[in-house]
Amino acid sequence: MVQIIRLPALSPTMETGSVAKWHVAEGDAVESGDLLVDIETDKTSMEVEAVDSGIVGKILIEAGAEIVAVNTPIAVLLEDGEALPENLSTFINEEDSPPAAAEESAAHTEVAIEDTPPPPARHERPQQGSDTRIFATPLARRIAAQKNIDLKSIKGSGPHGRIVKSDVEEARGHQAPLAAAATPSDLLTQYEGREFTPIPLDGMRKTVAARLTEAKTTIPHFYLRRDMIIDSLLDLRHSINEVMAKQDIRISINDFVIKASALALQQVPAANAIWAGDQILQFKPSDVAVAVAIEGGLLTPIIRDAETKSLPQLSVEMKTLAARAKSRKLMPSEYTGGTFSISNLGMFGVENFDAVINPPHASILAVGASQRRAVENEDGSVGFATFMSMTLSCDHRVIDGAVAAQFLAAIAENIENPLLMLL
Repeated sequence: MVQIIRLPALSPTMETGSVAKWHVAEGDAVESGDLLVDIETDKTSMEVEAVDSGIVGKILIEAGAEIVAVNTPIAVLLEDGEALPENLSTFINEEDSPPAAAEESAAHTEVAIEDTPPPPARHERPQQGSDTRIFATPLARRIAAQKNIDLKSIKGSGPHGRIVKSDVEEARGHQAPLAAAATPSDLLTQYEGREFTPIPLDGMRKTVAARLTEAKTTIPHFYLRRDMIIDSLLDLRHSINEVMAKQDIRISINDFVIKASALALQQVPAANAIWAGDQILQFKPSDVAVAVAIEGGLLTPIIRDAETKSLPQLSVEMKTLAARAKSRKLMPSEYTGGTFSISNLGMFGVENFDAVINPPHASILAVGASQRRAVENEDGSVGFATFMSMTLSCDHRVIDGAVAAQFLAAIAENIENPLLMLL
């Protein structure tokens, strides 16, 4: 039986991906579980395995292809001794078309393989003025994405109103651009004669730009700041690292911040929530996301049930997640979800900053560098203490000022009395 292998959705929000590398060639025999292809998204790279046994009859999308829509046919798997259908494009067209459109799809046998429409995806939005979803071929979607053309206002000329390549080509001259518009010519004119290097936006940078723009324009941010004395924490960290040295485990200040925040989410449950459009979702476990800078962008792997884990466990897990993030090997389940984020720029000498909330989270903690400052002791003498500045950014739709103050106070209590985190 002929089987169509399609580009899989690696996460619930994935719309397109790239075919990075094929591990098989046409004519190869594969067994269930054999590695077929590497698929990349803006955040991760994943190996896709064969579900069934068979012979690779045809590779439809070559390695290196970018902006391939989810559910696009990428290969054909045959049974041993089975031949490819005489007209493969028509076969795929019929496989993808609704039953009522089967006869009509047969009339479009001239459509190229890469123009074959995928089944309608659940995330597609309705066309303007219609109750139906947007139907477009993978090639049409690819061209529209590359040219920043909005598919919603294009009337398709394909079967059942599908948008095909010619529709996008024809509309290219008069479509309204999407958010990532081309560089305005007047802007380039301002820098005429000045040497510069244009850097194209990759998928990750586009996603970061879109999400942060959404966050700052749709989320009502407010900020609370607090300086925390961390001398006791530093002493405890030194003692723990001496004991754990033989196990090659070294606890960082950030590990303490993760633990302190996870416990604070338990102590102030109203802060452990997200905005869900028509409701607020309040969670029981503390799933803490930690920002990790990688080449070309940022990822936020999540430590789940962080409140239940010891400092050594948090340290090992965080180092593993950070390494996987930097090599873009995180599974979608490792960077989606959570209610709260931590962004630490202290290692770069930044004393304090305001972080942008990462939707759908309701808050993010910005952690600055530690500083030695003079303080007045109880007896009036002058001493020194180590301070660390933290800024809590909150979504006012979810967290009110008093709740945010209680949450930040709970974090400070844990940080300044670190033995509490070991109980």
